[in-house]
Amino acid sequence: MDCAACGAKVRGAVERLPGVARVDVMVMGERLTLDLAPGTTPPERIEGAVKALGYGIAPRGAARPKGLKAFVLPGQAAAPEAAPATAVGASLDAGHGQAGHVHQADAGHGASGHVHDDPADRGRPWWRTSKGQLVILTGLLLAMAWGFELLTSAETGRWAFVLATLVGLTPVARRAFAAARAGQPFTIEMLMTVAALGALVIDAAEEAALVVFLFAVGEVLEGVAASRARAGIRALAALVPKTALLEMGGTTREVPAESLAIGQVVLVRPGDRVPADGTILEGTSGIDESPVTGESVPKTKGPGEDVYAGSINAEAALRVTVTRAAEDNTIARIIRLVEEAESARAPTERFIDRFSRVYMPAVCAVALLVIVVPPLLFGEPWGTWVYRGLALLLIGCPCALVISVPASIASALASGARRGVLMKGGAVIEAAARVTRVAFDKTGTLTVGRPAVTDVVPLGGTPGAEVLAVAAAVEAGSSHPLAQAIRARAETEGVSALPSSDARALVGQGVEARVGGALAWVASPRFAAEARALDGDGLRRASALEEEGKTVVVAFREGRALGLLALRDEPRPDAARAVAELRRLGVSAVMLTGDNRRTAQAIAGGLGLDHEAELMPEDKVAAIRAMTGGAGGVMMVGDGINDAPALAQASVGVAMGEGTDVALETADAAVLRSRVTDVPGLIRLARAAMGNIRQNVALALGLKAVFLVTTVLGVTGLWIAILADTGATVLVTLNALRLLAFDPSRER
Repeated sequence: MDCAACGAKVRGAVERLPGVARVDVMVMGERLTLDLAPGTTPPERIEGAVKALGYGIAPRGAARPKGLKAFVLPGQAAAPEAAPATAVGASLDAGHGQAGHVHQADAGHGASGHVHDDPADRGRPWWRTSKGQLVILTGLLLAMAWGFELLTSAETGRWAFVLATLVGLTPVARRAFAAARAGQPFTIEMLMTVAALGALVIDAAEEAALVVFLFAVGEVLEGVAASRARAGIRALAALVPKTALLEMGGTTREVPAESLAIGQVVLVRPGDRVPADGTILEGTSGIDESPVTGESVPKTKGPGEDVYAGSINAEAALRVTVTRAAEDNTIARIIRLVEEAESARAPTERFIDRFSRVYMPAVCAVALLVIVVPPLLFGEPWGTWVYRGLALLLIGCPCALVISVPASIASALASGARRGVLMKGGAVIEAAARVTRVAFDKTGTLTVGRPAVTDVVPLGGTPGAEVLAVAAAVEAGSSHPLAQAIRARAETEGVSALPSSDARALVGQGVEARVGGALAWVASPRFAAEARALDGDGLRRASALEEEGKTVVVAFREGRALGLLALRDEPRPDAARAVAELRRLGVSAVMLTGDNRRTAQAIAGGLGLDHEAELMPEDKVAAIRAMTGGAGGVMMVGDGINDAPALAQASVGVAMGEGTDVALETADAAVLRSRVTDVPGLIRLARAAMGNIRQNVALALGLKAVFLVTTVLGVTGLWIAILADTGATVLVTLNALRLLAFDPSRER
């Protein structure tokens, strides 16, 4: 399918059938999804309705044969060997089948199939496709007709042009009448058929043949442009390797990656792509996650850490336990999100669809008036005005206008997905482009989400290394976040923890252990003061650190404080830059947090943004609601779980997270790299998409307006009319493709 008009034809033909409901046609994803009531329309009739329009249909996930293949519903056989690149999660719920509502387990609803002109055409050069061969045939016939005219007489040449017209027009007319039988008389194929036959009637056979040829060329160009637009989504699917090295019974064998089951162990060699989402069982290596998240710097990961399908193992061999099946891995869910986002149509797109339904009959009525009125009322020659009316029909085709929005939306979605920025459809893009305020959650959004030691303050002349060595020894067996942060700081500074034993937790106070033969503690300043280990100077220094929004603990032995350790959940490295970028975009930012006011003030002050603290979830919702009352929209950025009510209340909810289920499924958009600078990037991408849409609409309507006037005045004729229609569609699509190269991270 080359444009939204193709999808509309398929949708219109199928939804008229008995028992069919919730028809969804994804043009860029080349997929038809529907609900089918039991005992109503047989699958063969659905298949026939699609094929009658000139499109092929194949079961989702099945091999694509050279000939057109029957539509397969759940429960029927489908060969999975040569699954198309866009078919993610091909498993269907066979339990329902034709006995109830057909259900597609991985994408929400419906039987699913891929719809396209010829299943054998994908991936072929244009001259080997069915449309390309029609162009070659009509071109040869046109050249032969001109040759006949030169070598023989004008009369013989005229019949050669008539033959060339009829041969080239036959497949177009067949599709036109199939659409008319399906209740869609106003299609470009019908307009083309009427115009070409009308040209033959008024003895303009040469021009009719040229128009048919140019129409065929235009369809090929549209197909090439549409294929380029789909390339972004197909490139995502190609990231996951086709095979995996599965360990079974002490041996390793190569198996299809899509056959991997949860719990199996795979070997990932250096340089290989990870075949499935999983957890590292053995080995430590640098993992390049740029294919998945867009993050260019490899991360060193070891046992217990997660890896994503499609990421690249850069250094050492890894044994990975599979945690998600192929149809549910990160890449599959991203592709599914992008494909499903296509059906979440933007308000502008819905308006243009409604407009085009009125526009087409109006153009036909105007063309009829142009044909009839001048000859009847003013005695003008019929041939001249019939010709102009036919040209007007071709000029009036709304293909370029209809594709102007979905082409831009699809390109923006694919561009964002490649860079770790996901948006769920055109409505989200429009809303994000209007955003004037952004509300951030603090923990895990503006901050890293885990504490880190920011200050080590020795007391009483104790060396800083000794403070860390004792503190790390006391915390050696604890899994508390503060303990992990202290051990991480000691490791970073190359300090080894002293031997320790008899560790025990002091509820609400700290931890006690025997270190070097004597008791030692890591506890709160209050507990240390009560134990007479922390004097007035130490308490003052602890209070000063707490005023900065930090958590302070004291490492001490019996009656003697060794030093203070201050910890805080630090802002992400790019948080301040993100706030500055938002400001340059004319977007104000505020931090909404349930944390205490002192900590909130410290974090927000350092980032240069307003804040509201000590908020319960319902308070965040109220704050978002209050901000929504102004001009523009409000974007809420959170972790997708605790902030779910606020994310739902905002004009646009954005979840932070590296490919988590929550990040992909609970909000309107997701930032996979967990980079705060991707939030202004998302707004930039949305604004660029809306600007592209405005350019496309202006281009489509502007060309129509110019050529409508020139056609009525007799300046331009039939072949210019079809060039104007096809040219506008191609120009609009190519303009939309520019978004594929748009980098949201770069400020304009």
